[in-house]
Parts: sequence; C-alpha cells; structure tokens
Amino acid sequence: MITVIRTDASVFIGSGHVMRCLVLARRLQEQGKKVSFACIPQQGDLIAFIEQRGFQVIRLSSVLKPLVPQKDDDYLSWLQRSVEEDVDDFLSYVTQVDLVITDHYAIGHEWQTAIQQRLKCKVVAIDDLVREHSADLIVDQTLGRKSCEYSSAAKVLAGSQYALLAPRFSQLRERAFSRKKTGNNIRVLVSMGGADLPNATLRVLTQLVDLPNLAITVLLSPRAPHYSEVRRFCCFYTHITHHDFIEDMASIMLDHDVAIGAPGTTSWERACLGLPSVIIPLADNQREISKQLVKRGAVLLINLEDLEEQSANKLEQIIADWDSFVSANLELCDGFGVERVVNEIDKLVSSHSRQLSIRKATLDDIQCVYEWQCHPETRRYALNAAVPSLEEHIAWMQNKLTCFNDYFYMVVNQDGKRLGVVRLDKQMSEEYLLSVYINPEHYGQGIASKALALVDVKHPAIVIKATVMEENIASQKLFEKAGYLRLNKENFIRPALK
Repeated sequence: MITVIRTDASVFIGSGHVMRCLVLARRLQEQGKKVSFACIPQQGDLIAFIEQRGFQVIRLSSVLKPLVPQKDDDYLSWLQRSVEEDVDDFLSYVTQVDLVITDHYAIGHEWQTAIQQRLKCKVVAIDDLVREHSADLIVDQTLGRKSCEYSSAAKVLAGSQYALLAPRFSQLRERAFSRKKTGNNIRVLVSMGGADLPNATLRVLTQLVDLPNLAITVLLSPRAPHYSEVRRFCCFYTHITHHDFIEDMASIMLDHDVAIGAPGTTSWERACLGLPSVIIPLADNQREISKQLVKRGAVLLINLEDLEEQSANKLEQIIADWDSFVSANLELCDGFGVERVVNEIDKLVSSHSRQLSIRKATLDDIQCVYEWQCHPETRRYALNAAVPSLEEHIAWMQNKLTCFNDYFYMVVNQDGKRLGVVRLDKQMSEEYLLSVYINPEHYGQGIASKALALVDVKHPAIVIKATVMEENIASQKLFEKAGYLRLNKENFIRPALK
C-alpha cells in the first residue's frame, strides 16, 4: 500500500504535526506499507529530520517571499499559497497512491475533495479544530472531543485515546504507575515545543533559576528563533542542562518530577507517563486542550501574560499536591493511540473482513458482557462459577472501566461486531493476570488465539499470568500454543517479550 502524508513544519507552524505523523508513518512502515511525506521547504521545515528517519520527502514548490501569519489562527498563510496551487503542486508529484493522510490546519475539504477525485484514493484527516473535511477517516486526539462534533459522514476517532505517541511511551508506562518524587532536588523539564516564538522558555528560566532545590532540563531545538539566547543563558548555571533534541523523550519524562511546557501533543506524552505539568498556551489552538486538562485536574495553567508573576507559585502548588496530579494524568492516555488509529486505517484499506482487533471496553459493552458471563459455557470453567446479578455486574464493570491500572478489551471483527473479552488485571508492578472468554456463538474459530497474539503486540513489556482449570483442556492447549510457559497444572506465564 502506497501512502503519502501531506503535512508541514515551520517556525510558525511548529513541529507537532510532523512529529505525530512520524509516529504514524513508522507504525505503517513496520506493517510493510510504503510511506512518504510531501512538505514545503521553508525555515524550520524538518525535512532533513524526516529523511534521517528513513522516509522519502517530496519537496513541494517553495515560495520566493514567505508569508508571515498576521495572527495565531491565520492558518491559510501556513500553506504559503492558495489551496488550488497546493493541490496542483501535489498532483504534479503524486500520480498513484492508495492513501493520503493530511495533518495541516490550512488543508481541509476543498483540498481533500480534489485529491479524492483525481487519485481515487482513501483520505485520512488528522485535525484538532473540528473543521470540515472530505475524508474517509478523521482523527482528533483532543481530550474530551466527541465524534458527534464533526458533521462529516466519515468515521471519526475522537479523544485522547487516539493520541499518536511513540511506542516507547506505552512501554515505559508500567514504571510510571510506581512513580516517586526524586530526593531533595526536584527535577523540572522545560519544553515549549519546536519553535517557541514568544521565547517562553527563557522567560520561565529567569523565574526558576534562583529557586532552591531545582535541577532543570531544557529542550529547545536549534531551529527555534531564540535558540542562541536560551543556550547562552543555560551555560551560566550548573543546575540547568540544555538539550537540542532527545531521541528517547519517554525516558527523559520518566526521570523528571514536573514539566513546564506548551499544551500540544506533548501533553499526551506527559499524561501517559503521569508527569505533572504547568502548561503555558502559546497559540489559540491550544486553548481547548488547556481547558480540558485543567478540568481533569492534570495540570495547572499560566497564561503567557502572567508567566513572570505566577511561574514560581504554580510550580510550588504542583509539588505540594504531586501525587494527585500524577494520578490525574495517568487516567488520560494509555499510549496505545497509534495502534488504534492504524487498526482503523487497516479496516479502511483492507479488502477482507475477517481481521480481528481489540479495543477498550466502554459502558455500552456492559449488557453484552453480562450476557456472555451468564452463558453456561462461560461459567463452566470460570474460577468463580457463581453467576452475578445484573446489578452486581454493572457495579463491577463500571469500576473496572475507571481503573487505569487494568486493561479491559473487547475483541471485535472489522465490522465492529463484538466477539469476546480480554482482561489484564494488575497484580503487582509490571505483572498482570489475563482472562479471556469468547462469545459462545463463535467457539472454534480461533478467536481466542488471535486475541492472545494481539495482546502480545500491544503489551510486550509486561509479565502476563493466567490461571486455567486443569479440566479445561481446550484453554490449556490455547495458552501452550500461544507460547505461555506452564508453572504447574493450572498456572501459566508469559514473560516480558522485550
């Protein structure tokens, strides 16, 4: 499958669109799909960065006199030319493609319609602003976003469960559950994004530099317009460390106690690892994210104009109530968004309908799960043979769905039909107890085996145990064939795969 991603980065656009597209591109590439990017060369474009990660970049035509946005939401200027000109430029390079992915605030339904008509391809739109799209699939990772907010007939993946994070975040999430503050020196991570036009980084540092017991790490790219000024400032202080770029951002976040930064895509990275944050919106399109994060008790907010006055005080508040901020963040994002998005893309472009996937269970699944739980075949080998009442089941499942330490999945086919359940209940750090059962109407179709394989893909870094009654011969064979090691007559274990 040939895929082209149309996105841009610049000193005005920032790097967030390209960075999240790279996460998606890497996962599609791992599945054997051919992925390339189409970008306009301009200051801060990240084209070399994309190429260094193994992707071809189609260099669209640059402009002789770059347009400068007149305000934060002047998104049309991001394109540097008209939509029609961008379509024609794109089509002069791309003549055959199966899927086009757009992640650009200046590209919407007009651009997408033209591409669909000319190339007869599928279109996926990544957006945060509830704009009009002509797409087959829309992805909006904004916290609290509802699919009904989009008027499009396309399928909409809405909410932070679809945040496009690198796999390293979900791999390290287990360690985040046992987060502890470091010793006397609080480790603070300052990261304002790839551009930081208002130089919020330096403004924050000047407020923090004289506070006691802080060890500060600063991330700012050489592409940022105020890079030299910030770097010079950092060199004067031994308790401030500056990095141009960090490849393993997840490990850095796990090593720090508090973050101060802009509320972009990094918000979901911080949430996945339970990193309490003080956020400073740098653009109008970050206001809704900020509002939702504050509402959930995951962050404290400082408006840019209040930065000097409030920085020290907000940091002290975060540190004083640190544990509650950690918990609030962990509830927001589990780090598996890219898997969910790729699974939907597979459904979109796949020619067959027998593909299975696992998705997070919701309140809408309670009745279905209860009916399976009550079936005699399900209870036959259950560790607890007693059939729960409906009231007991509702209370139990509602509790399970709100517990961020556990994983509750529905096994579904490509049409979304529910076929079974897989649960991972946390036992101790990085160790879970697995439970799997299938709709009795679909016994004998290999669904449980495929479900265990999907768990291996989604959760390679944890230890999984299973208890199977000795007389349940079919399930005993299931776990043996899935590579689980037998501990005794009724207990199996799958060590961490990496």
